[in-house]
Amino acid sequence: MNYDNRIFRGKTNSDNGEVSESTRFHYHQSGDQIWAEYSGGDVVKGHLQGKILSDGSLDFLYHHENVRGELMAGRCRSVPDQSVEGKTILKESWKWFTGDQSEGVSEIEEVSDS
Repeated sequence: MNYDNRIFRGKTNSDNGEVSESTRFHYHQSGDQIWAEYSGGDVVKGHLQGKILSDGSLDFLYHHENVRGELMAGRCRSVPDQSVEGKTILKESWKWFTGDQSEGVSEIEEVSDS
């Protein structure tokens, strides 16, 4: 699967997460390197940097500034799946390095709009 120039939006998230349906992720890929810019909702501006692992999952470090002016960072493992409509969904398990250092789960879904 190639993620280059794909756009995703937040679909579901744990209560301690900051990504919502208003958050958009613009993905890029070169070989097994993958990165994205994201913003919207509680996120002013953020970045993902990661690798595609041999099992097809994605291992990311992320950081962003939220609407409260806080700098947030963590790590995320994403597993690709497909919705019944055929859209790519990334099922994510993540952990904050900042704030309360809690963990959560979320899903983001591919969209065609920005």
